Amino acid sequence: MISFKGARFPKDVILFAVFFYVRYTVSYRDLEEILGERAVQVDHAALAA
Repeated sequence: MISFKGARFPKDVILFAVFFYVRYTVSYRDLEEILGERAVQVDHAALAA
């Protein structure tokens, strides 16, 4: 099981971003836009970390 202890974002947000990144060929900037449409403010640099 994956531990999300100490994560900056909720588990659901992290899994949503990972799903889109793996399932579709999108960039981190695209993910930033997709999450922004769902009212999750995240910087593309934070996703790459």
